[in-house]
Amino acid sequence: MKKSEEADAAKNEDISFEAVIARLDEIVRSMERGDLPLEEAITLFEEGTKLSFKAEKLLETAEQLVKKLARGEDGVVTEVPFDASPN
Repeated sequence: MKKSEEADAAKNEDISFEAVIARLDEIVRSMERGDLPLEEAITLFEEGTKLSFKAEKLLETAEQLVKKLARGEDGVVTEVPFDASPN
């Protein structure tokens, strides 16, 4: 891995979900224009792929943190894992 790639990887560790989405949006808009040289388009595609995995990881972490409260049959309120499936 090149030094610049290592720096980018370290920088991406602390990036917020919102920043990931904003950067992905920039990448998509740049690529949709269709005027990028091939090498730059490939570089942006690779960055976008890495960012999409980062966004997925951030979402998985957030999902694990989300809990819901449910009242059991005995009337006791307990914390249960969030079920993302539609009701």
